[in-house]
Amino acid sequence: MLERLKKSLLEAPVFKRGEYNYFIHPITDGVPEVRPELIREVTGHIVRIADLDADKIVTVEAMGIPIGTALSNICDIPMVIVRKRKYGLPGEIEVSQVTGYSKSQLFLNGINKGDRVVVVDDVISTGGTLLAVLKSLKIAGAVVKDIVVVIRRGDGVVRLREEGYDVKTMVDVKVDEKHVTSVTESANGLNNHNTTCAACK
Repeated sequence: MLERLKKSLLEAPVFKRGEYNYFIHPITDGVPEVRPELIREVTGHIVRIADLDADKIVTVEAMGIPIGTALSNICDIPMVIVRKRKYGLPGEIEVSQVTGYSKSQLFLNGINKGDRVVVVDDVISTGGTLLAVLKSLKIAGAVVKDIVVVIRRGDGVVRLREEGYDVKTMVDVKVDEKHVTSVTESANGLNNHNTTCAACK
């Protein structure tokens, strides 16, 4: 399972961003190209492992968008994109984000109190982005049904679990200064929660 994803990660180039070994991959960066068969493989796996009994899919600009869009189309669930710029709409929620290599603000719109959401994203390293997103969803009064991230590296999942959040991931990667050194499938168990996903009916 996830053979395209695993193979493409092992072939991903790596460069230094400060002290951070940064891998470049279509799922995390959109380069060199985002292949439809890779998005189908990833989205199909989300359908298998996620609780999709939700009112909205929440994802983060920019690289969560291809995954969130595909999932929204398959499951007929509206998508909300957490943006990196302010729009000034009524009820907009602003939170700070700190990652392994940057600091910025995130802005949430389109979530109402009581909305059941599934959060999807491309990668988790430190957990800074997801913690900011989850904070904004809590402020909005949303109910987080599930959190699914394609690629896990670093201790971000542990950090989120310490905050009380369960995060499902697809693959775990290890990266040194020159290569992605290993890619293993995450141990999530295939839970069939997708009672509202159109693809599962």
